[in-house]
Amino acid sequence: MAKKAVATLQTGNKEKFVKVVRMVKSPKTGAYMFAEEILPQTKADEALKK
Repeated sequence: MAKKAVATLQTGNKEKFVKVVRMVKSPKTGAYMFAEEILPQTKADEALKK
């Protein structure tokens, strides 16, 4: 059985990263899609307000 690799969003510097998942509506079909982004923790709130 294969081991599951767990990736961290931390780097050597003190800045922490988070994964932001937003649900957006497609302009063509009208269906909902998920948009994933990896952002610094300080900019995560700004990205969710869009």
